[in-house]
Amino acid sequence: MPDISLTTTVVLCVAALAAGWVDAVVGGGGLLLLPALLLGLPNAAHAGPYALGTNKAVAIVGTTGAAVTYARKAPVDVRLAVRIGLAALAGSTGGAALAAGLSTEVLKPIVMVVLVAVGAFVIFRPSFGTAPAAVPASPRRILAAIGFAGLGIGFYDGLIGPGTGTFLVLALTAILHLDLVTASATAKIVNCCTNAGALAMFAWKGTVYWQLAALMAVFNLAGGMIGARTALKRGAGFVRIVLLTVVCALVVKMAYEQWVA
Repeated sequence: MPDISLTTTVVLCVAALAAGWVDAVVGGGGLLLLPALLLGLPNAAHAGPYALGTNKAVAIVGTTGAAVTYARKAPVDVRLAVRIGLAALAGSTGGAALAAGLSTEVLKPIVMVVLVAVGAFVIFRPSFGTAPAAVPASPRRILAAIGFAGLGIGFYDGLIGPGTGTFLVLALTAILHLDLVTASATAKIVNCCTNAGALAMFAWKGTVYWQLAALMAVFNLAGGMIGARTALKRGAGFVRIVLLTVVCALVVKMAYEQWVA
C-alpha cells in the first residue's frame, strides 16, 4: 500500500466507483480513474507505471462484474465476444510491443479527428444503435468484427489506449448492427480479455499496488454492476447520450495533452 492520506484514498475510491459506472455504460472509465491515480499516488513524477498497473488491476474487476451482469440479462453472444476478445488480446500485445519505438504524439491528432467524426455521425444519425438487425450477422461481418474491433482496436489499446471501450462499442454497433446496450455488453467481455493480458504484463514488471487496487476494485465493481443495470434499464437512448459525453471528453483530454500540457 503506498503512503497516501485517508482523504486521497477516499477520493481514489470515489473515482473508481464513478469510473466503473461510466465504463460499464459505454466505456471510457479510464478517463476518470487513470488521472486520479496519477495525481493521487506518491512521487507523481515517477508514478506513471504504477498508475497504469494499478489502473488495470482495478478496472478488470469492474469490467468483469459489468460483463457478468450484462451476460445474465442482455442478448449477448458470449462465444463471439470471446473470439473478438482473443483477437484484441493479440492486437494489444502487438501494439504494446511497438509502443516503445513509435511516437504516439503523431497518432493522437488522427485519433482526435476520428473521434470528432464519430461524434458528428452519432449526432446526425439519431437511429444509430437504437435497434438490432433483424437477422444475425453474416460470417463476413463477424470476420470484420474480429479483424477491426478485435485486432485493430486491440492494437490501438496497446499502442495508445484512451477510449478503447468507446471505440469497441461504436465498432460493434456499426459492424454487427447491434443496439448500443448489446454492443456495450459485448465490449465488456472483450475488455476482460485485453485487461487480463495487460495486467499480466504489469504484474510481471511489479508495477501494481495490490492493496490499494484491491480496495479500489470493490468500488469499481459496484460502479460497474450499477452501470450495467442502468444501461439495461434506461436503454439505447440513454447510452447514446453517455456515449456522446465520453467522446467529447476524450477529444478535450487528448487536445489538452497534445497542445497545452
